[in-house]
Amino acid sequence: MGEFDVAIVGGGMVGASCALALSGSGRSVVLVEGIAAGADAQPSFDERTTALGNASRRIFESLGVWQSIEPAAAAIRTIHVSDAGHFGFARLRASEQGIDAFGYVVPNRVIGSALWARLASAPGVTLRVPARPERVAIGADAVSITIDTEGVREELTARVVVAADGAHSSVRAAARIEASVEDYAQVALVANVRADRPNDGTAFERFSAQGPLAVLPLADGSFTVVWTVTPQSATQILALTDAAFLKELQRRFGWRAGCFVHAGRRASYALNLTRAASTVAPRTVLIGNAAQALHPVAGQGFNLGLRDAAMLAELIVAGAADAGDAQLLQKFADWRASDRNGVIRFTDGLIKLFGDKRRSVGALRNLGLLLFDLAPPAKSALARVSAGFAGPTPRLARGLGLGESRGG
Repeated sequence: MGEFDVAIVGGGMVGASCALALSGSGRSVVLVEGIAAGADAQPSFDERTTALGNASRRIFESLGVWQSIEPAAAAIRTIHVSDAGHFGFARLRASEQGIDAFGYVVPNRVIGSALWARLASAPGVTLRVPARPERVAIGADAVSITIDTEGVREELTARVVVAADGAHSSVRAAARIEASVEDYAQVALVANVRADRPNDGTAFERFSAQGPLAVLPLADGSFTVVWTVTPQSATQILALTDAAFLKELQRRFGWRAGCFVHAGRRASYALNLTRAASTVAPRTVLIGNAAQALHPVAGQGFNLGLRDAAMLAELIVAGAADAGDAQLLQKFADWRASDRNGVIRFTDGLIKLFGDKRRSVGALRNLGLLLFDLAPPAKSALARVSAGFAGPTPRLARGLGLGESRGG
């Protein structure tokens, strides 16, 4: 039987980041993950990309992994937002905000590889992979977890269990935390495409009646496409030949990025808003998609989850000897509430605002885009979104180590 201060269930990007943040802190950590990071079946490190905000970049710098990620990171220096079929648009330039980039687009596999390479020798972190939790029993003083590692059962105990196991979290269920699920009736199609000219660091977000279409820069000069459509349209588009797919993409998106000439493999996933009723329960804390799984519009989901991981690690390191202390967990919930609620409202509101087909709403929406394009304070506010909506900013997101002075 292994005894630990912290058991993290789920070794995707958020769970792995949390484990790495706690390494070397004096707290004993076990990370349980069902699929090896390099396996094709690993859903957290698939063909998708993630748009990392500057706060997330600083967290990765603090964790010592940004150096490995940076060569594959495409800087977002301009953001172009438009409404298909209407005149309104808005353009944000990083240089006008006094920053080098709004963020960076990185393949998930690159992030996962960097995190797990670092975890392999991280002090104080025990890895159980591939291992699946068969039973999670939450007691008054500790959590007992039965795991199956390739047919071998093992009992683990921890003072706190961290649910980083996704939107369908088994740990959340074991803790009896309810979660609401809102089906957006949308599917995201994901593909990498190449145009007849390399990208110039512009990220495009184009809203249409079916949903948003994001065309984001990649480090090799190509683009990644996140195309939100209805389930019926998704089936039809996935069945197209590459040439027909590129033609339809061009028709829906336009020519701002040039002429699309090559398409990679396409993938798809359904879109929902999943929100846990609480992020904490006795001896249990939820982070990332286990706490909230968001629509990919504006690319805020992972950045929010990474701030969850950074703040939790900060509180555990600085907190009581008992990592599962109820007051410590409640402080986490309180400190993260404003940021969490703000991001959820922001992303959900964007989808519903641009999905409203009423003509009067469309006119106001486009007027709003035009006014936004002319209003420097509004642009500055949006540029700061990646640092969090409200509440304390995690130390790691400010470039501080967990043991440094708050005045540093």
